Amino acid sequence: MWTPATRRQHNRESLRYETDMMDAEWSLIAPLMPTVRPTGRPRKWPLREIVNAIFYVMRGGIGWRLLPSDFPPKSTVFRWFCLFRDTCLFEKINHKLLMLDRERCGREASPTASIIDSQTVKTCESGGPRGYDAGKKIKGRKRHALVDTDGRALVLYPHPASIQDRDGAGPVLDASRRPFPFIRKVFADSGYQGPRVAEATSIAVEIVKRKPDQVGFTVQPRRWVV
Repeated sequence: MWTPATRRQHNRESLRYETDMMDAEWSLIAPLMPTVRPTGRPRKWPLREIVNAIFYVMRGGIGWRLLPSDFPPKSTVFRWFCLFRDTCLFEKINHKLLMLDRERCGREASPTASIIDSQTVKTCESGGPRGYDAGKKIKGRKRHALVDTDGRALVLYPHPASIQDRDGAGPVLDASRRPFPFIRKVFADSGYQGPRVAEATSIAVEIVKRKPDQVGFTVQPRRWVV
């Protein structure tokens, strides 16, 4: 919750860029960084600067070539980004921070309930596969999200927009089994009805239906946190 005290605590005006990490933030993810190899060339750039550069690109939505000159070279940053991506480092960081935040709020580290939903967004021809969502009349990709009951992201899974929710939910639920094995129930809307979702994993699927007399948009229990 934003209060005058928390705003002062998280104020980033003293940083070089607002996307740079504070010392406390870096201390949380530093143990997950790749260790120095005993052989080969020594690292020229500290990993903290590499991560700061990656955050700058991701937050600003800019090209690698537009990195300011006080960051490491774009080729170096991109090479480390590909390594972090291929070794699932970003997923490991999210997993650790999620558990720490749940414990901070007085919850168990691993969730037992979750909510699933999807969002279709327009995309261009480049950048990966895409399809046509006939329901929303959008050509692009669909982002499937599985979150805990407070809205923290557990699993994010992109796929072509032409894949219906009941077909795309299975891989999302299956991907959650290893990092979050204690999930026992998932809440979903009526687009996830049917055996394809119910039998995809051992997770019980509860469909949150609209009220019979509902007119227009109404926030549904559980589902709104996505």
